[in-house]
Amino acid sequence: MASFKIEGGHKLNGSITPQGAKNEALQVICAVLLTSEKVIINNIPDILDVNKLIFILGELGVKIEKLSANSYSFQSDAINLKYLESPEFKRDGSSLRGSIMIVGPLLARFGKGYIPRPGGDKIGRRRLDTHFEGFINLGAKFRYNREEYFYGVETETGLQGTDMLLDEASVTGTANIIMAAVLAKGTTTIYNAACEPYIQQLSKMLNSMGAKISGVGSNLLTIEGVTELGGCEHTILPDMIEIGSWIGMAAMTRSEVTIKNVSWKDLGQIPNVFRKLGIQLEQKGDDIFIPQQDSYEIQNYIDGSVLTVADAPWPGFTPDLLSIVLVVATQAKGTVLIHQKMFESRLFFVDKLIDMGAKVILCDPHRATVIGHDFNSQLKATKMTSPDIRAGISLLIAALSAKGTSIIHNIEQIDRGYENIEARLRALGAKIERIED
Repeated sequence: MASFKIEGGHKLNGSITPQGAKNEALQVICAVLLTSEKVIINNIPDILDVNKLIFILGELGVKIEKLSANSYSFQSDAINLKYLESPEFKRDGSSLRGSIMIVGPLLARFGKGYIPRPGGDKIGRRRLDTHFEGFINLGAKFRYNREEYFYGVETETGLQGTDMLLDEASVTGTANIIMAAVLAKGTTTIYNAACEPYIQQLSKMLNSMGAKISGVGSNLLTIEGVTELGGCEHTILPDMIEIGSWIGMAAMTRSEVTIKNVSWKDLGQIPNVFRKLGIQLEQKGDDIFIPQQDSYEIQNYIDGSVLTVADAPWPGFTPDLLSIVLVVATQAKGTVLIHQKMFESRLFFVDKLIDMGAKVILCDPHRATVIGHDFNSQLKATKMTSPDIRAGISLLIAALSAKGTSIIHNIEQIDRGYENIEARLRALGAKIERIED
């Protein structure tokens, strides 16, 4: 176990380049299981969750070669399916929620896929029903070992294309069903599909491998099954959640920061939401420039009522950035209601912010009202523990702006999603060090 020691209250300055997108990486790395040919993936983030998935693929028999710091080649021409029923896989797979996405490719190519109940963030109930209902619609048989919390899907005759309406626009569920359907016989339509940039990227990668997916970018996908896929080279987008994190960090520390190569066209509502909080953002080529601001004021609605920032399926605002928005609002001028619709435990870290002097009212598990200090009262340093990735980075941002020295424990949660974060922050002038327990 490790901790961060953060001396707050220092302005930052300089430029930072976002890592590759964690959520895209977990999908496209699983897609290498769909072909026996070599697949090269660039801009893979060096973070715990992604490295765990690469380890699992290696144990499954995928030949993996690290080409450079963030590029790998994968070749799945000698898969060991026995590993899926081993105690080692039950241990390794249960520690990573993203491991669920190996099931679709394995089912499509080998007729079977198994997974232990996945772990990940403690942010509330996250159902797997969408994944397995999709596989069942494609003709797979489902089995569940209740004693060992072990899920499986199998087919002896292959998958058959069909029309399906998803019960929710699940990103990982959509990805898993797409990967199963690309090798199914006939045509599959997926309505109420997630259409995040991650899904668009996965679809483009699969099409470059020989898949026939149309409707990319919409919530209605049509997939004509093919008999086999080939290799390809794919580059992962910059991580939009990390980009939002750096915007929030610049605002809270009243710093001048440039975020490089952000892929503006894939940021959706993110710049608009931060502008509603009063934060100035300038587009310079494909960079975001955030000038130093001594104050930022939350915009009310036209009728004067209090602004609500809520998450929604893409192209709505991503739930992964609501924790950041909440922290940033603690030093804004004005009041905002944060409504986290998707996960019922993601706002529970606000007690740490209240301890630091923030004015936050937790209305219920899904809603919090933030009354901003407008920097008239600086947050106080404290000791705290990171409950999940996004709360962890939010507490880190709060600590960077606070008066005094804060300690954040359980920073493995932050390491799951952010690459080499302390070195990158120190390059901007942050006073942060890692303390190994």
